[in-house]
Amino acid sequence: MRPLPGDPLIYEINTWVWLDELSRKAGRKLTLASVPDGQWEKIAATGFDAVWLMGVWERSPEGIRISMANAGLLADFQRALPDFEERDNVGSPYCVRRYAVDAHLGGKKALARAREKLAGLGLGLILDFVPNHVAPDHPWVFDHPGFFIQGDEGDLAGDPASFFAANGRVFACGRDPFFPAWPDVLQLNAFDKGLRRAVIGTILDVAGQCDGIRCDMAMLLMNSIFAKTWGNRGGAIPGKDYWPEIISAVRKKYPEFLFIAEAYWDLEWKLQQQGFDLCYDKRLYDRLRHGPAQNVRMHLCADLPYQEKLVRFIENHDEPRAHAVFDPLKNKAAALTALTLPGARLVHEGQMEGRKARLPVFLARRIEERPDPELLTFYEQLLGALRHGDFIRGTWQLCSCTGWPDNGSCENLVSWCWQKGQSRCLIVVNLSSRPSQGLVRVPWDDITGRVWHLKDVFTSEVYERSLDGEGLYVELGPRGYHFLETH
Repeated sequence: MRPLPGDPLIYEINTWVWLDELSRKAGRKLTLASVPDGQWEKIAATGFDAVWLMGVWERSPEGIRISMANAGLLADFQRALPDFEERDNVGSPYCVRRYAVDAHLGGKKALARAREKLAGLGLGLILDFVPNHVAPDHPWVFDHPGFFIQGDEGDLAGDPASFFAANGRVFACGRDPFFPAWPDVLQLNAFDKGLRRAVIGTILDVAGQCDGIRCDMAMLLMNSIFAKTWGNRGGAIPGKDYWPEIISAVRKKYPEFLFIAEAYWDLEWKLQQQGFDLCYDKRLYDRLRHGPAQNVRMHLCADLPYQEKLVRFIENHDEPRAHAVFDPLKNKAAALTALTLPGARLVHEGQMEGRKARLPVFLARRIEERPDPELLTFYEQLLGALRHGDFIRGTWQLCSCTGWPDNGSCENLVSWCWQKGQSRCLIVVNLSSRPSQGLVRVPWDDITGRVWHLKDVFTSEVYERSLDGEGLYVELGPRGYHFLETH
């Protein structure tokens, strides 16, 4: 088990697609055991602390059959892959048939070999766990039907999109309470004691193969949410909540095992209190994409212990590609923001190269896209500065930005700094589409009476400035930014 450092940088890989492309380049089929060492070494050299291999578990043939009958999914497949063929659909990685490494990827031994190589480079390994549902052909459907929310023939006849017949029983399909049911998965009963014991056993087995798990839609299993979603169908509400019971049991054997929650609905703090080490920061993503700078600034005023347990991102496999939804300037400003804040920081494979086509997780291949050299250079400079600067392992502080009575454009600026000994940096971002000016006050205790040499990571320009008094004058164009290292 490899404990990750504070504020870890995580690289998400769509494992099946990634291996497919590597295999075509190599001219032979590769598995996780035969990934060229240079691929892992490149990830380590870029500065990542862990790799999230998304989608390693066995896919479901029944899930594939169901998805091929879904007109909406087929349209999505053809949008992402104009020459889509049925064989391209290998099933959703979140429709898990068994928590066994899929044979197409090389099986358990291949994963163990990949983990060994990652560990040798100082990288942790993160895998998925899907607590809310499983595939219709999962062994539990036949061996332990009591683990599931069940219905009857009346439910099946009245709402066939939300119920599924299997093994002579009617099961509820998995769901999020705000959306229609997912037709390719069956809903587990989070209140069932036997299920909880089985989940603990499953995660213990998974924990022997990696350093942490990303728990899909983790909030759905909280007692309060599950009771509202399923009412009397789940039975009596247990005295202990789901996640504290599961996490505490796993930590008895693996005390440093990392639990990451995919979390929404402002439940991040509660999930942190229930034992999660990290929770998605979807609120920051939404504010970067849709809101003004003031909303981002207010978000960053939260208590630091809370922020240090958030996962910052501007894309992942569930969200559109950042290069497709942000204009080029905003894309860089948003990336700089997300990757220099406290907490875990997530980069999706293809994000740095500027991929635009969002791929449905069912598909085994994707269209070819030319890398954006300007964006790739930006990420190389950004991640290079984070890799070489000790400041990112130090103390983070939000900086205040003020203006003048006749110029309120300072409201468009957000600024923060890091310090670890003499290694320091100051970041200022204009999150608006118009030029903005302001005075940035840097909260370093020893700044009085000193002239600082501030070198911009992206332009290499050096500024000699005093940081005391009224503050550092900053003027930035639309979506402009400074990443200043002290010298």
